[in-house]
This record gives sequence, C-alpha cells and structure tokens, in this order.
Amino acid sequence: MADYQGKFLPRPGPETESWWEHCRAHRLMLQRCSGCGQHQFYPRVVCASCGGGQLEWQPSAGQGSVQTYTICRLPVAEAYAADVPYVVALVRLDEGPVMMCNVIGCDPDSVAVGMPVEVVFEDRTDEISMPQFRPRQAGDA
Repeated sequence: MADYQGKFLPRPGPETESWWEHCRAHRLMLQRCSGCGQHQFYPRVVCASCGGGQLEWQPSAGQGSVQTYTICRLPVAEAYAADVPYVVALVRLDEGPVMMCNVIGCDPDSVAVGMPVEVVFEDRTDEISMPQFRPRQAGDA
C-alpha cells in the first residue's frame, strides 16, 4: 500500500457508511430511488429528485465521462507534494450522477472534457478505498 501519511481521508457517517463499505470491497454502488427511478450521488437519506425515502443500493457500471477538470500543479499540503501534477475532475457516470474524483493512469495534460473513463479503487487504509477514474481503454463498453 502506498504511503498516505498526512493526506486527507473521508470520515464515514451514518448516511455514507454503507457506501464506503462497498468501496472497500471495490464495488461502486449508487443509491436508486424506488419511487422515481433516479440514481443519486452522494448518499443521502432521501431522494434528491422526488424527496422519497425508498432508496436502495445498486451497482454502477463504473463508467462515465469527464465533464470538467483542473490540473493541480501546486500541492494543497506537503503530503501531496510528490503527487503534483494531478487531475481533479467531475465525472458524469453513465447512470447520471456526477462524482468529484481524480483521473489517474495518464498524463494529466492528456485529460479532456468528454474523455471516457472507468472506475478503479485506491486503497488508502484498511478502512478507506477511494474510487478514482482512469481513461477507458479502446474497445471497452
């Protein structure tokens, strides 16, 4: 496991604990409302579309496209100095929701709006695995 000493880690709470458990198992899951059929991200106790409370976890295909991005060339803290430059992006999943994430596995300058991407998981601790995205390979559906 890479050294993540000093880096920011999420703090799972009641609404997000299940989501982080799925990530730890390297499964990207989304909440889907049984009432209106909409998927949502980030996890909430009610549907952001209709206000209903009938939410269930469903697997995501883990694919989407870059909607917008920035290349960070200065570290936000000393713990990130070895990582620059890195990409922070908004990725629209094929199911509809948008996630903020890093795009990894490529030259940051090659990232572009509309780039097709797929999820990969980065194990930061025994408890936290972060979903990241990499360019989708040609021929991947």
